[in-house]
Amino acid sequence: MIRHIVMFKLKEADGRSEYENALEAQKRFDNVIANVKELRKGEVVINSKDAPESNYTISLLCDFDTIDDLNAYQVHPAHLEFGKFIGTVKTDRACIDYEY
Repeated sequence: MIRHIVMFKLKEADGRSEYENALEAQKRFDNVIANVKELRKGEVVINSKDAPESNYTISLLCDFDTIDDLNAYQVHPAHLEFGKFIGTVKTDRACIDYEY
């Protein structure tokens, strides 16, 4: 199994607060979960409002059977559409992919 963890620091954008953009990202990622068959498990978690502001805003937690499945996810139209949105509201990104 491959776990793909991506963290984003979000900003105020498009008339929404950082937190509202996190909620929008969570909603939009549901479309990725519903449409990418290679994605075994997907979840978006939002940083606690009480946590330090230096923390990342959201994290995507994704599981795949193989690295080939992860690569298919990366180019899937639903993921690319999500990426377009995130590109307009993120200030920073960090990622790790590992086998478990």
